This record gives sequence, structure tokens and C-alpha cells, in this order.
Amino acid sequence: MKELSHLNKYLIKYKYHLFLGILFIIISNVFVILPAQIVRYSVDIISNELSLYDALHGLNIQNVFADSFATNIFICGLAILLMALLRGFFLFLVRQTIIAMSRHIEYDLKNEIYHHYQSLPLSFYRKNNTGDLMARISEDVSKVRMYLGPAIMYGLNLLTIFLMVIPIMLLVNVKLTLYALIPLPILSVSIYYVSNIINKRSEEIQRSLSKLSTFVQEAFSGIRVLKAFIREAHSIDAFAKESNDYKSRSLGLTFVNSLFIPLIMGLIGLSTILTIFIGGIEVINGSITFGNIAEFILYVNMLTWPVTALGWITSIVQRAEASQERINEFLKTKNDIVSTKNISEPIEGAIVFDKVNFTYEDSNIHALKDVSFKVDPGESIAIIGTTGSGKSTIANLVCRMFDASSGDITIDNRDIKDFNLNSLRGQIGYVPQDVFLFSESISENIAFGAEGVTDEKILQASKDADLHENVAAFKHGFETVLGERGITLSGGQKQRVSIARALIRQPKILILDDCLSAVDTKTENAILNNLQKIMKGRTSIIISHRVSSAKLADKVLVLDDGKIIEKGTNESLMSQNGVFKALYDKQLQADEVEN
Repeated sequence: MKELSHLNKYLIKYKYHLFLGILFIIISNVFVILPAQIVRYSVDIISNELSLYDALHGLNIQNVFADSFATNIFICGLAILLMALLRGFFLFLVRQTIIAMSRHIEYDLKNEIYHHYQSLPLSFYRKNNTGDLMARISEDVSKVRMYLGPAIMYGLNLLTIFLMVIPIMLLVNVKLTLYALIPLPILSVSIYYVSNIINKRSEEIQRSLSKLSTFVQEAFSGIRVLKAFIREAHSIDAFAKESNDYKSRSLGLTFVNSLFIPLIMGLIGLSTILTIFIGGIEVINGSITFGNIAEFILYVNMLTWPVTALGWITSIVQRAEASQERINEFLKTKNDIVSTKNISEPIEGAIVFDKVNFTYEDSNIHALKDVSFKVDPGESIAIIGTTGSGKSTIANLVCRMFDASSGDITIDNRDIKDFNLNSLRGQIGYVPQDVFLFSESISENIAFGAEGVTDEKILQASKDADLHENVAAFKHGFETVLGERGITLSGGQKQRVSIARALIRQPKILILDDCLSAVDTKTENAILNNLQKIMKGRTSIIISHRVSSAKLADKVLVLDDGKIIEKGTNESLMSQNGVFKALYDKQLQADEVEN
């Protein structure tokens, strides 16, 4: 229960739900116990007074006695019916308190986890896959809710009914009580083991279903590739294999489930038989009455289902603890990207890297090695290099997605760690290399991250990104709803939407991280010409593997294997006949071949 102690704060928060639930459980159990005593009274009336009724045969008083007898039985029946209704009402209140409490806590816990996810740095997401993150906020929280709701409810019901019923049974007859309860521990242990088998097989089925769903999703997402390579038959065979595995596991679970109810009913029947047999002996001995036997049978049935639930509850608690341990593992993960002075003020955009080194913890790749450069406010710098040279790492460090392993990064002569993260990132327009668009309209994607923007600003941002003509050609224009991950658009169009999304924020620092890789040379030149106007007055970092992108920049850095190997202006580097010039010539030849 150590891991589940994290939930105590929520139990305290909803303590009134819990206390009322306990009260309603006690009241509902009162209305379970009282009918058993009324049944005992009724049976004793029948057994004791039936002989008297026969003795009055032929006398007028017999009819009066019969009417009185029938009235008593009728009143007992009405009382039992009334108590059943009252019990049902209070069971409704039990669920409206304890089960409702579990739903409230489930909501709070999911929000706590999601909020924590949002606060964690990019390094956390590099170490953990998306499926695992989703599983902890969905499946694991659902298992925890089963502990907070059904497990607590049935556990409290078991405790209260045992404390109420067992003393009554012992007061009536100790021997009969012991014999009647013999099968119940066996029942509880049996249910525990069967529940574990069911849970294990259910999890295997869930994993099999997950694999099946993933397979189908990939098949539908890559349907063009499947058809292009004529792999439909292979895909069908693979699906049949996965589907057959799911069917086999499901049939195995069905077999175990088919043993579940017979096991319960058999042990309940054994308890009832022992009650009647030992009870009959005690009646002969004069220790109890026939009504006590009927009363005990009802008591045994009252205890059977709570005891049955005990094994199930134990299994739920074990699964909940395992799930909460997984949740706690992430909740205990701390964000090491924090502000030291929490400065929130407008920036001018002066950026300085001083002997900056950076190594990715997850892969141990030394991405930057003693990188030093300076960008003045309103100045632009191009960072050119091949794949893996460390270009995007610089962008991540400026946005403070990571902190440098060593060296200093300053903005406006302040350590970058002094700035409030939201304030800093809110003044940076970042166009990532891998574009991600949401399944919303084009206008909503452009306006993402910018509060209260007008249609005019959306229109202007799209023009600046050379997107307007493409969008105007769509039937619904800017209200065109994009498919999943922006599949409606081409690669170049998606990149231009991403550029417009950055420009609409009017950032002080603009970072273009190889964002023109999916557009042709003509479109690239059009965007670059527009950007030349946009970049005026703001610090701009143009990251690219294309040398042509450097013509806009005031300064150029050439990276290779995390080191700056050349720096200067576009013209000075072209005249040096070094790496930059070699890249330019190589790319120019490639463009000529394509044309």
C-alpha cells in the first residue's frame, strides 16, 4: 500500500463522500440483517402455531386464529419488502458517494499527470515512448480508480457486515456459526487465485488487442505503400495471424471465466448444506429453532458475496498498486529546466554562446563542442551544416528545451537560465524541422500559440510565408480542416503553415530550423524574399543544410561534427574556397541536374 499512499491527499479532499459512503453502507446493511430476523420470527410462528391451528379444527375460533396468523405473516412480508426498498435506496446513495468519489479522483489524477507531463523537459520525451505515456494516464489510472471505487466500497461493505452479522450469529449458536463459515475462507482464497489468472489473461488479451490495433492503424496509414508494392495479400495473412492470437487468448479467458461461477456456487452450496445439517442436529438437541436455521442461511448468503469479493478486492489492490507505482515513477520525475530568477521582461534579442558544449544524456552524443558566437539585436545569422552537425541542438538551446552541458548562453547580457521560461519562449518564433499540425482548420493552426489574433493578422502571416495563394485555392480557404498531422497538405505547404504560425506571434527572436527542406528552389526563393522583410528588426537564426539560405544572413557559421569550422559573411566565405564554397558548388550542381 506504500505506492497507493500518494492517493491519500485525494481521499482527504473527498472525505465527506467517503464518510457518507461508510454511513450509507452501515444503514444499508442494517436493512439486510433485519429481514433475516423477521424471517426467523415468521418461520417460528409457522412451526409453533401450525399445530395449534390443527388442534382448533371444527371450532369457530379456528377462523379467527387463521386470520390473525395470516395478518402477522402479511405484515412480516410487507416489512421485508419495505426494508428491501430502503436497502436499495441506501445502496444507490453508497454508489453516489463512493463511486462518485472515485470518478472525481480519477479526474483529478489524470489532470495531475497531464499537468506534470506538460512541465517536463524535452529530454523526458526522448527517453519515454508515447504509448507508455498514454498508458499511464489511461489504463493505469483506470486500474487505480477500481481501487478507489469498487475495492473501497466492497471492502467497507465486507468489514461492516462482518462486524454486524458475526456477533449476531455467535449469540445464536457458536457451533453452527463455525460450521457455516468453514467454506468462506476457502471461497475467498479460490476467488483470489482465479481472479489473478483472469487478470493475467485479460492483460495478455489487452496487449494482443493493442498489437492488433497498431497493425491495423499502420496498414490503413500506409495503404498507399501497401498497394504500390502489391503487399495486400501479405498484410491480410499477417492480420489473420495477429487476429488468431487474439482469438486464442480470448478463448482461454472464456474457459477460466466458465469455471468462476460454478466454483462460487459450489462453495455457497456447501456452506448452505452444512448450515442445514448442523442446524438440524441443533434443533433436535433443542439448542435452536427452525427459524434460526432459515436465519443462518440468510446470514451465510449475506457473507458469501462480500467474502467472494475479498479475493477480487485483493487482486484489484495489487493491480492498483502496480499501476500507481508506474504513475509515481513519472510524477517523481523532476523538471531540471527551471528559472533561477524568474525574470519576465521584453527582450531585445542579443544572443551569445560562449564555449558551449552539449551532450545528449540518452544517447551520449556530444552534439556541440566549444561553440562560441554572438548575434546582436536585429541581426541575422545562418548556421549551415550537414545532418548531425549540431544545428538543431543550437535551436533547442536558444529555446531552452535543454540546458548546455558546459559553457554560457546569454540573452541581452543575462544568463538564459534567469528568464521565466514562458516569457522567454513567448518571445521566440520557432519553426521546427519536423512540422506538426493539428486536426483543425488552417487558420486555427496558424493562430496556435497567439492569443486574440485577427483574421487580418492570419492573412498577413500566410502572405509572409508564401502560403496565401495555396490556401485561396482551397474550397473552404482558411477554414479548411486538416487531416491527421496535416495530411491534407503537401510537405511544402505544411512547412509554410508552420512558418506563418511562428510569424504571427511577432517574435523578437525568429528561429528557422531547416524549415525550407520540403519546398522547391522557386518557392524557397519566394519565401526567403518575404522573410527578408520580416526579419528586419528582429534577431533571426536560419538553420539549414542549404547554402542558398545563407544569403539573407548578416553572419554565417559552418558546423561540422559539433564544431564551428568556418565563420564570416556569405561573401567572405564564398571567397575563401573552403567548406562553405564546396557545399555551395555541390548544391548548385545538384540543382542544375534536377532542372
